[in-house]
Amino acid sequence: MAGEISFIEAKSTAEKKRFVELAFRLNRADPVWVPPLRDEVMGLITPGKNPWFGHGHAAFFLARRDGKDVGRISAQVDHLWATMPAEQGGGPGIGNFGMFEAEDAAVGAALIAHAEAWLRAEGMTRALGPISISIWDEPGLLVHGHDHSPTVMMGHNKPIYQSWIEAAGYTKIKDLITYDLDITKPFPPLIQRIVASGERNPRITVRMVDKKKFAEEASLILSLLNDAWSGNWGFVPLTDDEIAYAGKKLKPIVFNELIRIAEVEGEPVAFMMTLPDINEMQMDLDGKLFPFGFIKLLWRLNGGFSGKPTVGTVRVPLMGVKRSLQATRLASQLAFIMIEYIRAASVEHFGASRAEIGWVLEDNQGMVSIAHAIDSTMNRTYRIYDKAL
Repeated sequence: MAGEISFIEAKSTAEKKRFVELAFRLNRADPVWVPPLRDEVMGLITPGKNPWFGHGHAAFFLARRDGKDVGRISAQVDHLWATMPAEQGGGPGIGNFGMFEAEDAAVGAALIAHAEAWLRAEGMTRALGPISISIWDEPGLLVHGHDHSPTVMMGHNKPIYQSWIEAAGYTKIKDLITYDLDITKPFPPLIQRIVASGERNPRITVRMVDKKKFAEEASLILSLLNDAWSGNWGFVPLTDDEIAYAGKKLKPIVFNELIRIAEVEGEPVAFMMTLPDINEMQMDLDGKLFPFGFIKLLWRLNGGFSGKPTVGTVRVPLMGVKRSLQATRLASQLAFIMIEYIRAASVEHFGASRAEIGWVLEDNQGMVSIAHAIDSTMNRTYRIYDKAL
């Protein structure tokens, strides 16, 4: 008979390593699970490394039974979340849980209850999750699309977790959708005409980023993001420190041809960021960069002996148009031009055949319409849950 479940808060480096390592043991048998880079996860949960801790605080709990780690969960309070309007999912008293892994239903229920108790002690009155640990990291629980591997910077979890979270009294508040697209095919004739019309417009310029000036380019892109997404549900603005941190993390996996900035009369007004799916490149690294994983990954990113990187899949994690232009014909035109330029570059320069777009809020009609217009199909759904504490 299984013993009593107890908890420790992972505070020391050794305890946090156990927190990270548990996901490997519980998911190793899943053939489509992609081992995350251990150093990346350690950085995510470590104050002083992740600038999220400049506006939030968190606790990381390990569940123990019979002398063994059998589950984990984070509980966190993002102080910027409290400043969001209620219609965007914010307001005072809202905390989050995330990074949920459990060996069985009893452990799962105990972990959720333990995280809720911590949130109540912090004065929280509602819990939203899973958020691991920021809306910009891995938000939502995968509830559809467990049959294929996640792309870069997207989460993956066991299907059974849905029933465990719902059994704890959580109900859906928002779904986040990803879309799958065959990029070897040209877009429908209507989209091609829209793109051609934009190319004839002398006011419009669409350029590649300059990786040699990537810190500056990343700052521009993420500033556009803060403006473009500011009305979205779940939006939490990126701070200056987070923008610098994101730029530093993204630079090694950025290709100039896959990130575009659209300008109107010389003013940057829109962007589209596309990343190679490095999950394909790191699947066999077992989450270890050292001693040889870093060399393998760098070799693959640089294209090996040919010097020409090849990827099967690319992902569009971020795309936005300034709020002042949203819901206009020009905004749609800029989006389609950037999508077409990146589609063509992905195939021509990197041999890609597939793209994943998202995540997209289920009720973001503009982005949903764009996804449908280019003949993409829904392939994964991530769900965020809500519960009164």
